[in-house]
Amino acid sequence: MDMMDKLTILADAAKYDAACTSSGVARGGARGGIGSASNSGCCHTFSADGRCVSLLKVLMTNHCCYDCAYCVNRRSNDLPRAAFTPRELCELTIQFYRRNYIEGLFLSSAVLRSPDYTTERMIAALRLLRTEYRFNGYIHAKAIPGADPGLTYQLGLLADRLSVNIELPSEASLKLLAPEKKKEAILAPMAQIRDGSEQSKAELKLYRHAPKFAPAGQSTQMIVGATPETDRHILRLSAGLYKNYGLKRVFFSAYMPVSSSKLLPAAEGFKPPLLREHRLYQADWLMRFYRFQPEELLDDDHPNFDASLDPKTDWALRHMEFFPVEINTAPYERLLRVPGIGVRGAKRIVTARRVGPITFEGLKRLGVVMKRCQYFVTCSGRMLPGLRCSPESVYRRLAGLEREALPGPEFEQLTLFEEKTG
Repeated sequence: MDMMDKLTILADAAKYDAACTSSGVARGGARGGIGSASNSGCCHTFSADGRCVSLLKVLMTNHCCYDCAYCVNRRSNDLPRAAFTPRELCELTIQFYRRNYIEGLFLSSAVLRSPDYTTERMIAALRLLRTEYRFNGYIHAKAIPGADPGLTYQLGLLADRLSVNIELPSEASLKLLAPEKKKEAILAPMAQIRDGSEQSKAELKLYRHAPKFAPAGQSTQMIVGATPETDRHILRLSAGLYKNYGLKRVFFSAYMPVSSSKLLPAAEGFKPPLLREHRLYQADWLMRFYRFQPEELLDDDHPNFDASLDPKTDWALRHMEFFPVEINTAPYERLLRVPGIGVRGAKRIVTARRVGPITFEGLKRLGVVMKRCQYFVTCSGRMLPGLRCSPESVYRRLAGLEREALPGPEFEQLTLFEEKTG
């Protein structure tokens, strides 16, 4: 099998891994080396300074000794298999970089033979890339659960960011769909990466040439929609991962129908829950930057988000006792809770009101989304003139705004020969 055939197979198999995250590490070019890494580097997205940058996202191999029901690379699946040698992967990465196709590498792998063997092959490839090819660009590597801690440590010395996929939101679902994988085997490398990163930072304070271990931290990914866990369960798990393991990001991946297993949603007609994935990302953003707790966003009476509204608006309409918020006196934390006011808008409001009182016209100039926030704020003790709305009408108007921002329904081609039903 030639290189392009391998690339076609292994790049396609890697599309289920989420990697759209900033590099979080800065490394200048070295004399005699190639490439560099910047804090704003991302995968298939736009960086903070407007550049569109990308990574070569590929698997080391799609040969797998596990038979996870939700995975396209499962042992029992009949599909073309391929594997890169460490040298082939290095040549591919360097050639792509020299052609300005990529700015870094995202390397994952199915588990060939054993976690240790697979990790050793990944280490061999990254060591060649860093030493012989002198590649200084960004590298994101997947740590393999169950691998020897010493191997995971070596991988972290060569990569900028490590990630360990938690796969499914609960231990019960993991036992059901991936019985060969254990919760403890997944959490153990997460803890090791957290401790190794903290130790590396402490050593760098004492000696600036100390080796860096996963300087950009770690992330994880979980599949949404393959199992019956609620949004509340998923958010609480995400909050726990951020708190206990110091993760930079938790990625959510809507389940794609890749198996006909009876344990999974039906393959025929099953549509990936992309809107639910989107809502979870929005809620994750609220927890990370807006100081929301998962218990605030969802509770026993509301375990799932309303698909018609973004999570912040959904929370606001269920907690109207919190509103209206007075723009000219409310603290920064309360302003963050108002739909239509973001982090930047809240900071501008706090700064602007030091000069004088803010009016509704002034809010528009500060970049606040008035279509959303007008129902939840007052300026100098007054609501927006002429605004008279019941909770039901507010819900309809805000749901309408959200509907406009979402993709429209898929249209079906009609046929003259369709059989009548019913």
